[in-house]
Amino acid sequence: MSEIAGWSTMRSYSTDRSVARQRLTRGTLRRIMGYAARYKRLVVAFLALVALGAALSVANPLLLRAIIDDGIIPADLAVVGWLAAAAAGVALLSSGLTLVERMLSARLGEGLIYDLRGEVFDHVQRMPVAFFVRTQTGALVSRLNSDVIGAQRALTGTLSAVLSNALSLVIVLTTMLLLSWQVTVVALVLLPVFVLPARWFGRKLAQVTREQMQRDAEMSSMMTERFNVSGAILAKLYGRPREETAAFSAKAGAVRDLGVSSAMYSTIFFTSLTLLASLATAITYGFGGFLVVDGRFQLGTLVAITALLARLYGPLTALSNVHVDVMTALVSFDRVFEVLDLEPMITEREDAVELPADAASVEFDGVSFGYPGSDKVSLASLESVAHQESTRHQQVIHDVSFRAGPGEMIALVGASGAGKTTLIQLASRLYDTDSGTVRIGGRDVREVTLSSLYSRVGVVTQDAHLFHDTIRANLRYARPSASEEELLGVLRSAHLSRLLDDLPDGLDTVVGDRGYRLSGGEKQRLAIARLLLKAPGIVVLDEATAHLDSESEAAVQRALASALAGRTSLVIAHRLATVRSADQILVVHEGRIAERGTHTELLAAGGHYAELYRTQFADQDLASTSPASR
Repeated sequence: MSEIAGWSTMRSYSTDRSVARQRLTRGTLRRIMGYAARYKRLVVAFLALVALGAALSVANPLLLRAIIDDGIIPADLAVVGWLAAAAAGVALLSSGLTLVERMLSARLGEGLIYDLRGEVFDHVQRMPVAFFVRTQTGALVSRLNSDVIGAQRALTGTLSAVLSNALSLVIVLTTMLLLSWQVTVVALVLLPVFVLPARWFGRKLAQVTREQMQRDAEMSSMMTERFNVSGAILAKLYGRPREETAAFSAKAGAVRDLGVSSAMYSTIFFTSLTLLASLATAITYGFGGFLVVDGRFQLGTLVAITALLARLYGPLTALSNVHVDVMTALVSFDRVFEVLDLEPMITEREDAVELPADAASVEFDGVSFGYPGSDKVSLASLESVAHQESTRHQQVIHDVSFRAGPGEMIALVGASGAGKTTLIQLASRLYDTDSGTVRIGGRDVREVTLSSLYSRVGVVTQDAHLFHDTIRANLRYARPSASEEELLGVLRSAHLSRLLDDLPDGLDTVVGDRGYRLSGGEKQRLAIARLLLKAPGIVVLDEATAHLDSESEAAVQRALASALAGRTSLVIAHRLATVRSADQILVVHEGRIAERGTHTELLAAGGHYAELYRTQFADQDLASTSPASR
C-alpha cells in the first residue's frame, strides 16, 4: 500500500461528518462551475492529466508480469531489457505527469483563491457601518482564509482525488478481474473487516478534529485579546499573571491532549490500512501460489495482481467517504457565497452624479431613521450567534429638519443617547434615511457618487483610528499624492510640529496598534491633520475632544480652529466655547430637535438647553470667568 494513498484515505476520514447533513443554497454548484469556467483550459488539462495518471497506475504491474512470464522464466534477456526500459519510461512519465499536474493544480487553486478573496474583500468594503458593528471580525476574516482555501480544494484536491480514485478503482479492479477473478475475489475478502472498524475510527477522528479546532480557536482568541494593546494594558492593570498563565496553560493543555489523541487515532488508522494490505498480500500470495503451482496461471500474473492490490484498497476506502469530502468542499463555497450574497444597504445609483467641488451646505429635510435589524445588515454566522435577532425596527430620529449654510457652524447638544451621533452619521451617509432627505450642496446624498461625497465631507470622531503604520502612511491615507511639504504643513496646522521634532524617525515613526504609541491628544491632532490634508468643504466632529485632559483638549481645540476655518461644520459639542461660537445650536432630545437658537436665546428660553447648561456647561463658564483664568 502506498503511503500517499494511505494518507489520503486517513485525511478523508478525519473530516467532520456532520457537514454532510448541511443543506446547500440552491444554485451553489452552478456558481462553482462559473468560477471553474474562468480557468476552463487549465481545468480540462488538469483533469486529463489526472485521468492519464490513473490509467498509468496499472502499467507497471502489467509490465512486471510480462518481464517475469515472457522474459525471466523463458530466460529471454532481450525481452527483460526492453520491458525493464519500458517500466523505467513509465515511471519517468508518471513522475513528469505528477509535476505538471501539481503545477496546474497550483495555478488553478491559487488563481481561485485570488479571485474569491478579491471579490469578498471588495464586497465587504462596500458594506455599511451597521454590518461591521454587528459582525465578529474573526469570523469575517475566517471567510477570507479557511473558507476560501476550502473552496479552492473543491476544484483541486477534492475533485482530483475523487476522479483519480474512481478511475483508479475501475481500471485496477477491471485489470485484476481480467487477470484472475478467483484471486481478486479472495484478495477483497478482508475489505469489510477493515472498512467497518475504519469508519468507527473515522468518526472518532472527525470528532477529535472538530474539538481540536474549537480548542485552537479558544486558545487563539485568548491570545488575541491579551496581546491586543487594550487587552494587554487591562491585564497588567488588574495584574494576575499567574492566573492568566494558568488559564492559558489549561487551554493549551487541552489542545495538546487532543493532538495526542488525534495522532494516535491517525496512527491506528494508518497502521490498520497497512496491516490490511499486508494481510491481503499474504492471502493473495498464498491462494495464488497454489494456483501457480497447480499450473492454473503464471507467476507473473500473481505478482501483477499483488502489485495491483496495493493500488486498490486506498481508493476504495477513500471513496467510501467521498460524500463527506465533496460536501465539505461545497459548504466552504456556500459560506463564501453567503457573504457575497449579502447586499450592501448603502449603494451608489447607476446614474449617480459627482458632487460639485464647492458643495458646502448641509440640509436635513423631514428626516426620520431607525437602525436596521440584523437580518438586513449581517449574518448570524458572522455574529457567532445561533440565529439572527428578530428585533422590531424602532425609529431613533423623528422628522428632523435644519440647514447649515456655507461656512456656518451647527452645534448639536443633548443628553447621551439623544441621537446626535446618528444625525451626523446620516450627514456622511454611513446610513440612509427611512424617510426625508439629507442634502449636501443642494443635492440628495443618495443621488451623488460615494467617492465625491466622502471627498467633500470630512469626519473626526472621539476615538480617532490610526493604522499600525508610519505617520506618513496614516496621513497619506487621505491623499496618497501629497508631497512632503504638504504633510509637514498640515502637521504644523494641527500643532504637531514639536512632536515631530521629538520623534527620532520623524514622519517614518510607526504609531503602533491603533496609534497607541501616541497620547490621546496627539492621536486626535494627527486625525485632524489627516482631515486637513483631505481638505473637505464640510467638517463633521463627533465629540472630538471628549475624554481628553485639559492640556490635550486645549491643543486639539487649537488644531480644530484650523480645521474649521472657512468650512461648514456640524459639531457635537460638550464644550461651552464651541457652543457659544456656533451660528446655531440644535438641542437634540429623544431623536427630535427640541430647541434651536443661539446660546443667549436658548438660555433665556429656560428649556432643555438651560438645563443642559446647568448640568454640563456651567462649571466651564465659571472656570472661564474665574480670576485664575483671566
